[in-house]
Amino acid sequence: MKTSKTILPQERIEIIDALRGFSLAGIVIVHMVENYIGAPAPGGFNEAVHQGIGDDIVDGFIGLFLRGKFFALFSFLFGLSFFIQMDNASQRGEYFGGRFLWRLVLLLSIGYLHSLFYAGDILTVYALLGILLIPFYKINSKWILGIVTLLFLGLGRYIVFFFTKGENLFGNMDITPDNPMVLEYYSTLKNGALLDVFSANSYNSHLNKMNFQFGVFGRGYVTYGFFLLGLYIGRTGFFQNYEKHKKLIKRTWISSLVLFVVSGALMAVTFGSMGENVTFDKWIAMFGLTAMDLNNVAVTFILISVFIILYKRTKPQKWLVKFAPYGKMALTNYFFQSVIGTFLLFGWGMGYIGELRNTYTFGIAILVIAMQMLLSKWWLNKFRYGPLEWLWRSATFLRIFPLKK
Repeated sequence: MKTSKTILPQERIEIIDALRGFSLAGIVIVHMVENYIGAPAPGGFNEAVHQGIGDDIVDGFIGLFLRGKFFALFSFLFGLSFFIQMDNASQRGEYFGGRFLWRLVLLLSIGYLHSLFYAGDILTVYALLGILLIPFYKINSKWILGIVTLLFLGLGRYIVFFFTKGENLFGNMDITPDNPMVLEYYSTLKNGALLDVFSANSYNSHLNKMNFQFGVFGRGYVTYGFFLLGLYIGRTGFFQNYEKHKKLIKRTWISSLVLFVVSGALMAVTFGSMGENVTFDKWIAMFGLTAMDLNNVAVTFILISVFIILYKRTKPQKWLVKFAPYGKMALTNYFFQSVIGTFLLFGWGMGYIGELRNTYTFGIAILVIAMQMLLSKWWLNKFRYGPLEWLWRSATFLRIFPLKK
């Protein structure tokens, strides 16, 4: 590899980094409270982590405002970053599609290493879905918005259900809490050595994740919808002039609030009509899952709108801008928050999985966020990139970039 002094980073848009850091904070809270299991938990687990009203409040707060919403926000920013990279290259008279494809191959490698620690890794999914962003770079914006709408309305889920009737796409993983495979995996996390966890996560956990992403639960289709939405917003130049879009921001959060109420009601009616034992082998359950997706979409839009409204004001911005260094080092922080979390919880580390109440794991997550925010600010005062960001960038261009400022 040779040293490069010619390719320097483009000027970054601070609010995007702050929003990315904000989304990452929500993700670590969800993962930590879920004990980084990344799979169905056995029945006794829920009893152990719910020991009082505070634990129920934490669980309700995460379910309503965080779970599924902050990953959606993270996905939106991934699509936005794709556009920014492609557009920056285009302004230099270059085409970045081939380089972005190689960048995704590298991300897949980093993601696979991360998945050995935590089965719920999203980087591998991003790397695979990101390939489909490349041909959409020049497609008409109306087509992009149309496809986003169809994905949010559950088209992918309905096609899969039509052919599978709710059966798994990959493998035969039973997600019921007392299934022997669920119990065995949890036992590995609880009692296994590091190499045992790596072995358990090396293959089967990916099948389970693919079922969740591309089966009837359809997380991957919504993720790709947010990718495309980020690409579209990048085209509009919204974040370069976000202060001027008061009416658009107001309309967005109001319409999202309406969608939140309507989708929540549809979700309650749909799943309520199925009784206590909800199964995902009927069309009505598919409609309920789509209502849940729309509810997550609505909350995500509300979060983005409120964040921007607050960011435009001087006093809130002083606090929200602290997320920017955290967001600039999102890859490094995402990877190492999983290492920290699994060390605290899994048997190869301190072994507290299933032994800490939700209120305790919630508090630990806040401490991890604060620590990483401080370290990110300190690191970026001395260096141009986070460690994994520097490695990823250098490997993308096959050049060693200057790291120290």
